[in-house]
Amino acid sequence: MKKIVSFVLVFVLSGCSSKLAYNNLDWLIYWHLDDYIELTEPQEEQFDAYLDSWITWHRNEELSAYVKQLQALKQDIANDNLTNQVVLANLQQARQHWIRIREKITPQIAQLAHQVSEEQLIQLFAALEKDNKEEDEELAENLKRTEHERLEDRTESLIDDLEERIGELSPNQKAIVAQYAPQFTSTHADWIAYRRSIQQAARRLFVSRSTNENFVIDLVHLMNSPDDYRNESYNVNREKNNEIYAQLVAEVAQSFSSKQKKKLLNEIQDIIDDLEDLMD
Repeated sequence: MKKIVSFVLVFVLSGCSSKLAYNNLDWLIYWHLDDYIELTEPQEEQFDAYLDSWITWHRNEELSAYVKQLQALKQDIANDNLTNQVVLANLQQARQHWIRIREKITPQIAQLAHQVSEEQLIQLFAALEKDNKEEDEELAENLKRTEHERLEDRTESLIDDLEERIGELSPNQKAIVAQYAPQFTSTHADWIAYRRSIQQAARRLFVSRSTNENFVIDLVHLMNSPDDYRNESYNVNREKNNEIYAQLVAEVAQSFSSKQKKKLLNEIQDIIDDLEDLMD
């Protein structure tokens, strides 16, 4: 259950709203979960019950909120009102969607976590640290490259993301992207530090679980309070990058051709149709 709007919103929801993927969420989640922890048969039965209830809740209560947001977004695009304020507001709405999911599932995840063995914990934290080291290696490789090379990659990535949704960018639109790309600040190193910080806090919590009567409450708080484990520069740069992205999207939107606008509106409507099918 792993980073919506304007274009971000469309990207995330298009992934989540694929009917085939959504209807096979249980299999997909287990497929990813197996990389981190091997559940016992009783744990699997308990997790299955939780998962069924989460999916039912999400289908019955959350999908309609996605549809409502996408319909409003579609109207803003149709009315040439995709301003940076509109983009930022939609990004915030998307974050709230994720927070609701997190707050729904964390109490039961914490209950299940109370039952895992020491061997399972060792397996879990070893797998997480393996991921961390892979991220370290990726960051180190990226830092070996010149600033010009990194900027070229960022610019190309932004262009690719936009073109996936609106079609080929005009020379002027590519120039807009090139203007904004240098303004973004990389948060990769801070993100790795954040991962390790919250994982270390979780380790300390698990060490005390046999004597901590508030273990479940404390674990739920940890999972629902990620901002407590991000350093100040990370939080500042995340917000700054969101603002820059919103400005970029808004400026590109001002230069949409009729063909680009139609393609984006059709993309959003396709997602709405899929979500409404899932709700039915």
